[in-house]
Amino acid sequence: MAVRPLVILPDPLLKSVSEPVVRLGAAEAQLIADMFETMYKAPGIGLAAVQIGVPRRIVAIDLAKEDQPKAPLVFVNPEIVWSSDETSDYEEGCLSIPDFYETVTRPSSVRVRHLDEQGVERETLCDGLLATCIQHEIDHMNGVLFIDRISRLKRERVIRKFAKAARQAREPV
Repeated sequence: MAVRPLVILPDPLLKSVSEPVVRLGAAEAQLIADMFETMYKAPGIGLAAVQIGVPRRIVAIDLAKEDQPKAPLVFVNPEIVWSSDETSDYEEGCLSIPDFYETVTRPSSVRVRHLDEQGVERETLCDGLLATCIQHEIDHMNGVLFIDRISRLKRERVIRKFAKAARQAREPV
């Protein structure tokens, strides 16, 4: 396992659509292990492969608190097949947009069809924080960031801030 560098806004890779996984093999198992290692180190509760520079449809999630045993969940090629009419508001953050949080409204429950890490097709009913997290990560794989779901004014302010930071990081000292 290895901690991989996170892709940070305004990297254009974050706006790309990830490719489906055709076959789960050793390379995918290594990618999944690296995703969890990276997510735990960050720390975060969810990570899409594109956030570590691999535009493939793989999500790693672990909602366990620090004092609880790890409870890793893997979603390969996840697809929302049902969403509740009821919505929930959560203050979301993102490892690719560090230190920025904003309230986002999403369906409070979703049913997700996906493969697990062994390639077995599953359907998982997600509600509460898991529903928010899986929707956030599926958005990543579709080139959508959580800031795309907030007001234009707030989104533009965040993008300008991160674009400026990226320019300053590239400038010689």
